Amino acid sequence: MKPLVESRLPTKFGGFKILAFESVVSEMPTIVLVSDKFNADAAVEVRIHSECMTGDVFSSFRCDCGAQLDTSLMKLQQDGGILIYLRQEGRGIGLVEKLKAYNLQDDGMDTYEANVGLGHPEDGRSFETAVEVLKYLQVKRIKLLTNNPDKVRAFDSVDEIEVTERLSLQVGVVSENKEYLEAKRLVKGHFITK
Repeated sequence: MKPLVESRLPTKFGGFKILAFESVVSEMPTIVLVSDKFNADAAVEVRIHSECMTGDVFSSFRCDCGAQLDTSLMKLQQDGGILIYLRQEGRGIGLVEKLKAYNLQDDGMDTYEANVGLGHPEDGRSFETAVEVLKYLQVKRIKLLTNNPDKVRAFDSVDEIEVTERLSLQVGVVSENKEYLEAKRLVKGHFITK
């Protein structure tokens, strides 16, 4: 796997290199931001972030995605880390289906029940592209910035990359997303404090 393009990206958080990779599982490219302080020889902080237009772009309070993204970018830039931005909106169901799922959630379903109610899996994401990107960047040890145990388990069978630590990302909790976060904790075992 090689990047389709690479460029410099100055941001409000600091300097990054931005790369676009062809995704293993999606038609949309995977976007990767590498801090200008990156050192592949260290245990590198990594955030694998699935696209969430409503949270990342429009600052929705239905989730904690936008707050996680901002906090991650600030931390990753300071600590020489990597953001892998997977284009898997709505846990892999796409934006329009996610908006339909919002309506089901407003009628009482949790976030996973809503996906299933629309005929999708609870979580249809794949982290295979993220693993391939880290291999390309020659990263051997990572500190994974996540509350999601599935992301940690994605590396269980990857001999070339060791998860040395899981770093908590408890941000953006508001009254609008408490039920959403509680469903993630109860249904999928996310590391979220009550």
